[in-house]
Amino acid sequence: MPRYFFHVTDGHSERDTEGTELPDIYTAQDQAIRTSGELLRDMGAKFWNGSEWKLEVTDEQGQILLTLRFSAEEHLASTDPSRDPGSA
Repeated sequence: MPRYFFHVTDGHSERDTEGTELPDIYTAQDQAIRTSGELLRDMGAKFWNGSEWKLEVTDEQGQILLTLRFSAEEHLASTDPSRDPGSA
């Protein structure tokens, strides 16, 4: 069974040195999505700082097979009319 490695970059790199044996690339895709969701959920508010977060899946030779990229930024709209530059 092939071994896939799930490497995370979120300001610093975390290399998966053990990997996971999975039957095929489609199962690796599913695992990448599930892993990303779990990691992003656990990051909470830290995810909203605008920096890119990335998960790369490689094979045993280190060839990148899949890349998932995420970033988020808050753009809070003011609901206070006194802060509206057009009001006076």
